Amino acid sequence: MGQLVHAPFCASQERGRPLRIHSGETSRLWRSIWSRCPGVGRRRLEQLEGLFGSLHQAWQATGQELEHALSGTQINARDLQRIELYRQQLGPAPLSDPPTPNERRRWGGQRCLMPGDPAFPRTLGEIDQPPLALHWAGQGSIWAPLRQRRAVAVLGTRRPSKHGLAMAQAIGRALAQAGWPVVAGLSEGIQAAAHQSCLQAGGTPVAVLGTPINQSSPRGLAGLQQDISAQGLLLSEWPEGTASRAAHFSLRQRLEVGLVQALVLVECPQQSAALHTAELGWAQGIPLWVVPADAGRSSAAGSNRLLARGGTPLLDPADLVKHLGCGPRSKPVRPPMPRTHATLLQREAALMGALGQGATLEQLCHSLRLCPVGISQRLLQLELAGLVRSAPGLWWHPC
Repeated sequence: MGQLVHAPFCASQERGRPLRIHSGETSRLWRSIWSRCPGVGRRRLEQLEGLFGSLHQAWQATGQELEHALSGTQINARDLQRIELYRQQLGPAPLSDPPTPNERRRWGGQRCLMPGDPAFPRTLGEIDQPPLALHWAGQGSIWAPLRQRRAVAVLGTRRPSKHGLAMAQAIGRALAQAGWPVVAGLSEGIQAAAHQSCLQAGGTPVAVLGTPINQSSPRGLAGLQQDISAQGLLLSEWPEGTASRAAHFSLRQRLEVGLVQALVLVECPQQSAALHTAELGWAQGIPLWVVPADAGRSSAAGSNRLLARGGTPLLDPADLVKHLGCGPRSKPVRPPMPRTHATLLQREAALMGALGQGATLEQLCHSLRLCPVGISQRLLQLELAGLVRSAPGLWWHPC
């Protein structure tokens, strides 16, 4: 009496396989293995971990035990078959204890973020159907502003009008110049235009993919995808080898919304993924800006309808930037040099040339063949103007 039994999940222990307590790294690697298993989503993953005590123990379970454990998740025969096939392909021990270097590289991945990792955006753990992992390529430093939702999503149709295309380009350029990462799906039309102009302005484009990182869809944007990887960030919840499905492209909408603090809907028809994404974000209280368009144009019927329902009109991208302020990737602007300082530098060109990256007073006297008193007075003028600085030992450096 009083003994808690979790049948049939205690069966593996009865067969002589004691429950192991793994380190944080090993647990993360097991989570990575299971996250790539067809038919296993976040809910089923948590179910397995909770009922078996660890994902390693779940891997050792029989097919019947797994079926029983996942019965509350509406598991079907096809999913069970896919899970069993995946386990057979990897074998009974895909991970050693402790893991080998090859296993760490295969399952850990330096370019894979999982819930619990410091850089993993916390907001994505709170959305419906949180991703099991985020695979990425590009500049890792961009995760810092994304983790704080310091980015802006640009949405729109794949078949825009000339006006919509021009506005998307202007918005992408303005956000880039203000230091705001531009988040969008890798799609033709509005989103591609925003990403391209962001790239051209030296900004930070972030593309959320509906395919694994190593695939391109549509293929016509493979070049853009490569450019974004070099200058910005590509991210996907789908590991390499995952078959492309139409549902994956709609699932990325929740990631776009979960990474940003504002949405800009440029142009879209009444039935479109962009409209659904905008409505999803707006329902969560994310500010929504909408570009007004010709009321008779079908390609803008959806965006105009959201505008009529209370979306903030965006007539000039400068208004958006003014509202948002400086972005997290903005570069400090040095004030122009006063004319008097420019004149002083021009007059003291010989002295600044002799100074180089730094020199002592004695070295300057030797180089210029002048007395210390005269050079000291000239250095003092340059220091007061903020053009040079002194250091102990009668050293001087340019600012």
